[in-house]
Amino acid sequence: MEILSVRSSPYFLFKKNQDNSSYYNELEEPIGTKTKASSSFHIDETNAETPDFSAISASELRQYARQSFDAGTIDQDTFAAISEPLPMRTIDPSGNVLDLSDVTDATSFNFRDYYKDQLQIANSIGDPETVARLDSIVNFLDV
Repeated sequence: MEILSVRSSPYFLFKKNQDNSSYYNELEEPIGTKTKASSSFHIDETNAETPDFSAISASELRQYARQSFDAGTIDQDTFAAISEPLPMRTIDPSGNVLDLSDVTDATSFNFRDYYKDQLQIANSIGDPETVARLDSIVNFLDV
């Protein structure tokens, strides 16, 4: 395979001379906008429709959180906390143990109530970092 410099190419189109005047005239023609732009790349609007966070799958929640993070409506810590998988077991504000082992990425789950309960527990324990993180998640889900 031979590699030639653009300067040594006999088909250099940008120099107007007698050898390539027909090519040069084609370049002077105005460029038309007859073709429509491709719509293969599309970012969904985050404000278009807010999903129901009381019945949403974990993968849909992560996808919506990713769109919100990309749009700048939530910070990185909130996005990271939402992206974490749910624990296998947790407690509710009454002290009952909840088994979450059957919740998968495709399972519909009430994330709004789950994070509100976890915020209530964190407030009663008094962990300020966890309270701040869960408060930002609850604010995101209450939009």
